[in-house]
Amino acid sequence: MTATASEITYRLEQKRRVQADFPGPKSAALTERRKSVVAAGVASSVPVYVADADGGIIHDVDGNSFIDLGSGIAVTSVGASDPAVVGAVKEAVEHFTHTCFMVTPYEGYVAVAEQLNRLTPGDHEKRTVLFNSGAEAVENAIKVARLATGRDAVVAFDHAYHGRTNLTMALTAKAMPYKTNFGPFAPEVYRMPMSYPYREENPAITGAEAAKRAITMIEKQIGGDQVAAIIIEPIQGEGGFIVPAEGFLPALAAWAKEKGIVFIADEVQSGFCRTGEWFAVNHEGIVPDIMTMAKGIAGGMPLSAITGRADLLDAVHPGGLGGTYGGNPVACAAALASIGSMEEYDLAGRARHIEALATGRLRELQAELADAGTAVIGDVRGRGAMLAIELVQAGSKEPNPELTKAVAAACLKEGVIILTCGTYGNVIRLLPPLVITDELLNDGLDVLAAAIKANA
Repeated sequence: MTATASEITYRLEQKRRVQADFPGPKSAALTERRKSVVAAGVASSVPVYVADADGGIIHDVDGNSFIDLGSGIAVTSVGASDPAVVGAVKEAVEHFTHTCFMVTPYEGYVAVAEQLNRLTPGDHEKRTVLFNSGAEAVENAIKVARLATGRDAVVAFDHAYHGRTNLTMALTAKAMPYKTNFGPFAPEVYRMPMSYPYREENPAITGAEAAKRAITMIEKQIGGDQVAAIIIEPIQGEGGFIVPAEGFLPALAAWAKEKGIVFIADEVQSGFCRTGEWFAVNHEGIVPDIMTMAKGIAGGMPLSAITGRADLLDAVHPGGLGGTYGGNPVACAAALASIGSMEEYDLAGRARHIEALATGRLRELQAELADAGTAVIGDVRGRGAMLAIELVQAGSKEPNPELTKAVAAACLKEGVIILTCGTYGNVIRLLPPLVITDELLNDGLDVLAAAIKANA
């Protein structure tokens, strides 16, 4: 695939257009309908309703066109209506929508497992199980680790996000909105300090030293021989797109192997070409014992997976893993097509191109603001098309969530959808579809830069 994505054809015009009455009357009417039927606890960050989406563009019901820099939270990496995915889904639906793989199995599930065993790191014998959501994948990875090791303790990290179910809430670090008033949570979960280079008290600390800090705490507070699993996002998502210092992950993985601890890489948000490699662990040559995957796996269809060492997954008794909808045949067809598109268009290479284009512009903006005495961009970080800017109070590292909200709102009014995240609510994350054109991406970055300057 070329760096300009010129080989991809789009069904919708790839340009933004926002009318003066945004949000329009149809979206406003739908919001009113929603209030009386949808639970208030389900929040939406964008007050418009989607009618169509393709490539890097979202059309709403009022005729507005938005640049999509969120991909439904890293899901529609191949675009929201990739022709290969659409075709595969249509064909699958014409045959059967469900039988339950645990009752009458089908080839699609097996084919997806074959692909995941091929694509995930390591040449060891692997096994795969399919589920519906990232949280399900995480829960089942923990189940496998506990059964295989005979241990109970699970180590997670500060700033982590692993889901909204009871166990995954325990693993998740941030209280509001994910955990507040939803306890008590699953026991035997322990939290350790993350490597967060921008916010380290000692900026000179290396990845290996940060890993030693965590390992020392594990040994002191739990005991390495009591730990079933270490679970970590190679690049943390909701916590702020935190890229740990080089050497942190390999040191943790090596220690886990030494202690017989299952090392679980949660690649739900970072997987499937998002970071410029098939998986984020590939950047440092890490081979996890188990990987959890979801989001970008199936082009928007609900599917998740765990792939890991055969001896671990085969240790579970028959019937111990599964679920009614896990590995739905239509979602499996979408996954096979999505993986095919990623390979055909070299979307990992495309993600690296997006990184070069976007980080260059964002760092120029960071320097420009600093020179003007409004140094509100504290950090620009990320890999591939999983990028972030951390906004701070000018001249300090104090988080600036107010500016972050204002920038997101200003971008939306101009027709650009961006997402925010971070433990402190002060991180703008960029997750464009990997098929976005350079022209559209640059237009979105122009709007983002103008919004930061106007609100700084």
